[in-house]
Amino acid sequence: MPVVHLASDHAGHALKELIARELPRLGFTVQDHGTDSCESCDYPVFAHKLCSALLAEGGQGILVCGSGIGMSIAANRHDGIRAALCTTELHARLSRRHNDANVLCLGARITGEELALAIVAAFLETAFEGGRHQRRIDQITPRS
Repeated sequence: MPVVHLASDHAGHALKELIARELPRLGFTVQDHGTDSCESCDYPVFAHKLCSALLAEGGQGILVCGSGIGMSIAANRHDGIRAALCTTELHARLSRRHNDANVLCLGARITGEELALAIVAAFLETAFEGGRHQRRIDQITPRS
C-alpha cells in the first residue's frame, strides 16, 4: 500500500488521529510523525519531520495545525515540497492536477471533520496532469 506521512501540532492532533484511522480504509499505510497529544507544541518541528521523511522515502504527506497556514509555510521551506493549504475538495483536486502538490495542509479550527476527510480523499485520489503544468512546476523548483 502507498504511504501517507501524517503529522500535526497540538491544535491538529484530534483531526490527525481521525485521518489516521481513515487512511487504511482508503488503501494507504500511515507513517505518523507526531504529535502524540494535545499538549502545546511547535508546529515547525512536526512539519520538518514529515517533510524530511517524505523527501527521503517518497509518498505523500498531510499536515494539520489550527489554521493550516503555519504548517504550509514551514513545509514549503523544503526544496521538493509543494504543500497546499486546502479548504475545499476542489482546492485539493486542483493542487494535485495542476501543481503536483505532495503535501496537503489542513486547518483543524477551520475545516470540519467530514469536509476534511472529503478533502483528504480528493487529494489522494487525484493525479498530476503534467503537460503545461510540468513546465510551470519546473519554473518554481530550484535547480541544483
